[in-house]
Amino acid sequence: MRYLKNRKVIVVLTICMAIAGAQTFAQKDRGHEDHKPENLKVLPKNTTGEEIHTIMRGYSKALGVRCNFCHAASEGDKPKIDFASDAKPEKDIARKMIAMVDAINNKYLDKIEDGKLEKITCVTCHMGRTTPIVSIDSLAKGKD
Repeated sequence: MRYLKNRKVIVVLTICMAIAGAQTFAQKDRGHEDHKPENLKVLPKNTTGEEIHTIMRGYSKALGVRCNFCHAASEGDKPKIDFASDAKPEKDIARKMIAMVDAINNKYLDKIEDGKLEKITCVTCHMGRTTPIVSIDSLAKGKD
């Protein structure tokens, strides 16, 4: 029973990280790799555009989403994404998830077996889905 409660906590943390990661996934593809990131509240303020792109690409893959999942985009044929905007609630959720995953990794997992446990990430629970897998019933059905 305790294992399931711990699993749920890990799932929630991973979700947060994944959502946050989706925020800046397409920066490099849109010519932003040299652009200084703005409005960083969880990631270090000195994170470069290239580093943000790499981080966000990981979040995007972990959740199976594109940039506009967390970032506000203009309407029209060629929507422009406002990476600094806090207009979408998904961006704030992502920030909370990033902080949660960081806390789990640094406050808990690092203290077990001298920090030899594998760190969790967004994909730990999301596995390419916007909704994390939080129960046994969510697992893919295998052949026995």
